[in-house]
Amino acid sequence: MANKTLKDIAKVIRSKNAGPFEVTMDIIFKTKEDYEEIKNRGIITKELISKLYNIPIEKIITFAYFDAANAIKITLPRPRPQGSIGETDMHAAQQHVPLMKIPV
Repeated sequence: MANKTLKDIAKVIRSKNAGPFEVTMDIIFKTKEDYEEIKNRGIITKELISKLYNIPIEKIITFAYFDAANAIKITLPRPRPQGSIGETDMHAAQQHVPLMKIPV
C-alpha cells in the first residue's frame, strides 16, 4: 500500500450527527483484505484518533472494528453542543476529513 491514503482504499469515509453532543464516523473498506490489513497492522487506533481530533483517549466514546461490514466505527464528543454559539458544523458532515489523509 505504498504512498496510499485511507481515501484510496475505503469505499466510504463519512461523519454524521449522532445527537446534540456526539459525532459518529464510519470507515467502510472496499475489500476485506484491505480492512484486515489495516486492522492487523494497527494503523487506525484510539491513539491516532486522539491525536487527529485533539481529544484525550478516554473521551473517545466508541472505537470499534466491525468485521462483518469491513468497517470501523468511531464516536466522539462534539467540541460544542449542536447548534450552540460557535458551533460550526451542525450536521457533523465535515468531521471525517482528517481520516481521509491517514497514510496506509
